[in-house]
Amino acid sequence: MDPTTLKKKQDKGKAPRSTLSVNGRVWLQRRHYYSATQGSSTPSDDLLDAVHNTISLATRQLCCQLNRASRSFAMTAQNLKKAAQLSLSHDTVRQAVEDDGKALLEMSRRGQLQPSWHASGCKRSDGQSLVYLSSDGFMAPTITDAEKQARRRKVMDKRKTRQGRKPRLRAVKRGSDQRYKEFKAVMFYDQDMEHRQVSVTSGNCQAAGKLMSRDAWRLGFAAADQRVGNIDGGPWIINQIEKQKLKMTAVGLDFFHLSENVHKTRRLIFGEKNPQGEQRAADLLHTVKHEGYEPMRQKLMELRQQTRGKAKRKEVDRLIEYVSDRRQMIRYPEFLAKGWQIGSGPMESQCRVVPDRVKGPGKRWDTDNAQAIMALEAMYQSQQCAAYWKLAMSGSN
Repeated sequence: MDPTTLKKKQDKGKAPRSTLSVNGRVWLQRRHYYSATQGSSTPSDDLLDAVHNTISLATRQLCCQLNRASRSFAMTAQNLKKAAQLSLSHDTVRQAVEDDGKALLEMSRRGQLQPSWHASGCKRSDGQSLVYLSSDGFMAPTITDAEKQARRRKVMDKRKTRQGRKPRLRAVKRGSDQRYKEFKAVMFYDQDMEHRQVSVTSGNCQAAGKLMSRDAWRLGFAAADQRVGNIDGGPWIINQIEKQKLKMTAVGLDFFHLSENVHKTRRLIFGEKNPQGEQRAADLLHTVKHEGYEPMRQKLMELRQQTRGKAKRKEVDRLIEYVSDRRQMIRYPEFLAKGWQIGSGPMESQCRVVPDRVKGPGKRWDTDNAQAIMALEAMYQSQQCAAYWKLAMSGSN
């Protein structure tokens, strides 16, 4: 049948009618359209579904706000009842929050939701504008395909014993191939953390690199007088900075991560609580912090000569290789002299705060839903809340 030729059932060419029966019920006649190529459509059903699923903007905003501090959607629904006397099921709350998270991601992708600040305005006391860039990855729980199928079997078993009408089940989305998936966060921020832009992705390194490039362009990152990278030394981060051609003034290795590696070597060589080992590690860190890479490497070579045992010497070699691969980023004396931060603490903090809602005992998420929930938290951390809800009010999503 030609796509433009439609068969209409019931009262062709007439408007839908409603009649009131004797018992007070309202009966509606619906018009059903069918095309062999386009399938079937019942516009009145679509309209009724839209009205039924509509939640006011204020309620959605309250759901998202309360969800930040909740450990579950059931708790969010309870808090919503107490705070606003609104009764919604936990599943309705979940859908509302996840839908707003996905709408937020789409707005960001399309460029409708812009940062609340510009890099050129991040002035220090000396009048120079300074913006930091950092990125890191973290793990979040996801539901596997096997777990989804097991859940569906339990639901089907319960339905067999249930009497009466049984609503049609939704199709099951394919689950993850593993119980935990790595997400990546990208962050731009100023010296005092008054301005920050946080973005999160479930994608790979290339996806995180695109977020770097996108947010850098929107923030006017290139317009800042000083553009400093503070990273944990992961090769993928520096590779993406170079691949995206971000104009960096300097890129430094986070001092905390270097310290972790030094103490790991210290424990394997000297033991967990050995005063000599602790003194040796403190001396290495003081040297690299105030004198730089070369003096530290020299002391590591001396440590290697003094170390006995194949396993212990191999561990010293690992540390030497670690710092050698990152020697271009070990610039602590220069950073301190210019008043730049030498730690990526702000980024580490975001890697705890942003995924906090999706973590916890028994929690399992579809990847897209987890990303949506984390995107909402990133929105609050980026101070874009007012801008998002203004766009939502205008119907942009």
